[in-house]
Parts: sequence; C-alpha cells; structure tokens
Amino acid sequence: MAKILSVLGRAGAARVAAPVGKALLRAGVTPDVVTLIGTGAVLVGALGFVARGHILTGLIIITLSVCTDMLDGAMARARGYSTPFGAFLDSTMDRIADAAVFGSLAFWLGNTGHPLPAIGALICLAAGQVISYAKARAQSVGIECNVGIAERAERLVIVGVGGLFYIFGLDIVFWIAIWVLAVLSLITVAQRILYVRKQAAGMRTPLGTGGASAPAPERAGTDPAGTTGTAATTGTIGTAGTADGDSGDPVSSPGSGAGA
Repeated sequence: MAKILSVLGRAGAARVAAPVGKALLRAGVTPDVVTLIGTGAVLVGALGFVARGHILTGLIIITLSVCTDMLDGAMARARGYSTPFGAFLDSTMDRIADAAVFGSLAFWLGNTGHPLPAIGALICLAAGQVISYAKARAQSVGIECNVGIAERAERLVIVGVGGLFYIFGLDIVFWIAIWVLAVLSLITVAQRILYVRKQAAGMRTPLGTGGASAPAPERAGTDPAGTTGTAATTGTIGTAGTADGDSGDPVSSPGSGAGA
C-alpha cells in the first residue's frame, strides 16, 4: 500500500513540479540550491518541532520540504543534464534529512516515556542508512541494487501517515507504524544483501601488488577487457530526485555523470 501511495504521489507531484522547476531555472535558481533549502527545512521541522513533540507542525514542514526532492529532479530534467556533484549532494543531504527525522522521533519518544517506539525509531534510522549504503556499495562493484520493499519514499509515507494518526489521538497506531517501518526496513536490508550476493556469484576482483584490490570486479572466465562496471559517461535523473536512487525515472544525459 505504501508503495502504491508513493507512486501515485510522485506522479501527481511530478505534474506540479515540472512547471515550477522551469520557473525556478528561469529565475537563476539551481537544483543544488533547492536541495540545500529542502534539507534545511527538514532540519527545522525535525529538530525544531518533532523533537519537542510538535508533530503536526513538524510534519507539515517536513512534507513541504520533501517536495524539493521533486523540484530538483524536475529542474535537472528541464535543464537537460545532471552533474556528478549534484547527485552526490542530493544523496548526502537525503541521508542527513532522514537521520534528523528518525533521530528527532527517537529523542522525543525516549524523553516522553515511550521506550519501545523510541527503539523502533532508532532501528528505522540505522536501517535507513544501511539501505542507502548497500545500494551505493553495490554500485561501486558494478551491481545496480534497486530492490527492496521499503525504499525511501515508502519509509517517509509510512511515518507520515502514522504521524497523522497520532495527531488525531490514536497514539498506538503511530507506535505500530514505527515498528512496522522498522521491520520493513530490516527486510529491505536483507533483500539487498541477498540480491547482491546472487548478482555477484562468479565475480572475481583481481588483487594488485601488496594485496590491494583492483577497483572493478570481473566475472570468472571473461576477458579483463569485459569487466563489469558502471558507465562513467551517462547520467540519470531520478523522477523524485531521491538521492539513494530508489525510485527514479531514468533519463539519460550524455556526459553528465551520475544522476540527481
């Protein structure tokens, strides 16, 4: 259900983001600036409000700031290219934003006498970082790893919907949502590990002198010239601008590097 909601939300938001993104480009605003503004807003909503128990205000600010993920991607597509630094910045800022959201939840829950959901929020924080790291590490050895039941969009939808129930006095539903998300996040970590294990079967990494490993793996029985790896000359631009690339709509742009 969360995946369906996130897909529908991205489709609707994309229609709004496209003209707004073009207008921002004409005004001289860059996708990187939008990324930084969005991250700053998440930090304000999470650390300034969620951490103090002002869930409604925090959710509103965080929801609006998450829309910048749509905007920076729409701006990159309208511009016709992405940049390696833009992709790096987007990914890094998303990790900071996610940590702020779940860290603030854990802090607030722990300080208000709710240790079990606080532990769940900490699991969400840690597992969310590992999910993204697993994808990045897999890409570094030539494997695209986009699998998983709880990607970034789904995680944000679940915690957001759970927060709405809390606002209306259904605390227990919020606590359950946090633990459901924690379990789904751990399952996603396992899915990515198993997927990479399967894809890496038969791959070998030659060792250089002194035991240093070569940067790219090669499959057993293939010519070294045919080693697998990520292309360095083609970039992709994700639909939602999600940094971990969980659910982007790839649009190639020669010579641009990794996508935003």
